[in-house]
Amino acid sequence: MRGGPADPGWTGGTATERAFCVLARNPSPMTLEGTNTWVLAEPGSDEAVVIDPGPLDEAHLQAVLAHVAASGRRVTLTLLTHGHADHAESADRFAELTGAPVRAFGRGHDDVRPGELITVGGLDVLATATPGHTSDSFSFVLPAEASLLTGDTVLGRGTTVVAWPDGHLESYLESLHRIEALTGAGAVTTLLPGHGPVQPDAAATVGYYLRHRAERLEQVRRAVEEGAHTAYEVVKRVYADVPRDVWPAAELSVQAQLEYLRTPHS
Repeated sequence: MRGGPADPGWTGGTATERAFCVLARNPSPMTLEGTNTWVLAEPGSDEAVVIDPGPLDEAHLQAVLAHVAASGRRVTLTLLTHGHADHAESADRFAELTGAPVRAFGRGHDDVRPGELITVGGLDVLATATPGHTSDSFSFVLPAEASLLTGDTVLGRGTTVVAWPDGHLESYLESLHRIEALTGAGAVTTLLPGHGPVQPDAAATVGYYLRHRAERLEQVRRAVEEGAHTAYEVVKRVYADVPRDVWPAAELSVQAQLEYLRTPHS
């Protein structure tokens, strides 16, 4: 679950040869230091791809554009990892400022497709469906450097919320296993999250996420067996170690876990 003190060492900046983070100034227990807006470009290209322009904050959008301009590039495509406001609220305004199309899953006729290879200015971006946090969640692989932009599916610190009822735990676990398979194959070694710092050991991070989910699910199961009747009662028992200001989000994850426990699995 998200929360905890901010990391004063994470302010965005250059993450890899092809990825630069402009950090939105919207810190909170749910967004950590703020939303990571990623600017991607192939070395030597004058075209840039922006992942998640972030909240509707004109100063942030201008900072993104200033970075792109300073690198001698222009934005020719914007991609969204999912539709939550802290990632996507500014998408329409950013399209006005750049003249570039915005693509995501579920936005209309130009939906991102699972497995689609998107090439912009020589940069290859592979769209990977990772639903669970939300039904429309996508991650994006940069094959040239084995990095994965994860949105809220995997964070730079802590764990994410399964945002029930749109999010589903079964889908989320399948997405984590999909990322695990990418790390096992060597296709992904580094994670570039939607919040928090870069994770340089993708395999270890996704392994931790899977173990954490299994542990929390067992804790929820035990709380129900011991008499917890509502999601809130489960949160009080299971998420006592989590700051209270994220308990409402924890209730969403608990609802998703309760749904998962009620559903037969093969």
